[in-house]
Amino acid sequence: MVAVRENLEGIQADIEQAAERVGRNKEDIHIIAVTKYVTIERAKEAVSAGITDLGENRNEGFLAKYEEIRDRASWHFIGSLQSRKVKDMIHQVDYIHSLDRKSLAKEINKRSQQTVLCFVQVNVSGEESKHGLAEAEVESFIKDLAAFEHIRVVGLMTMAPHVDNPADTRPLFKKMRLLRDHIQKQNFDHAPCEYLSMGMSNDYQVAVEEGATHIRIGTKLVGKEQ
Repeated sequence: MVAVRENLEGIQADIEQAAERVGRNKEDIHIIAVTKYVTIERAKEAVSAGITDLGENRNEGFLAKYEEIRDRASWHFIGSLQSRKVKDMIHQVDYIHSLDRKSLAKEINKRSQQTVLCFVQVNVSGEESKHGLAEAEVESFIKDLAAFEHIRVVGLMTMAPHVDNPADTRPLFKKMRLLRDHIQKQNFDHAPCEYLSMGMSNDYQVAVEEGATHIRIGTKLVGKEQ
């Protein structure tokens, strides 16, 4: 398996080039290493290589890696989160990328003793297989989140379809950027909504060109355990 450091250097070069093409600062783009398919040792290797953000999508995997790594990284929960599992991880996680329903917001607010930084998940492609709010539902949903004092909406998140030509994702990523800009202009106190979590191993360069601030890279960065 190729060293994480070597993979990271290639990804960073791609990001720098993509950012230059559209006049962005590469420092504004955060790489989240998605470690859900790899061992604790591989996750540690990612941190040693300079990764400061780790993403998990299952409580069990997240908590096991958290116990070993703790505050050497910021922790992003990027999978669909069941309300009944919130209590098990809410005080360890730094960001939740999958807030998409009021019942989940209520549970997060109930279980947390401090502000939780959340991305609202948007199903921008409209695929039935994907979680998230429809584009037309996002503004009213975020407005309603003002009722939950422990929730702060820092951005929007989406998953684009996996396509053969990454350029085909561009219209969806652009739509997300425009939606984020619209929410920002509302000046909600509880929802500055400055970030965009979008782009994965196959399409992160296009996502960067369209405004992604957080890209979620698994296979291309840390690989996938056999």
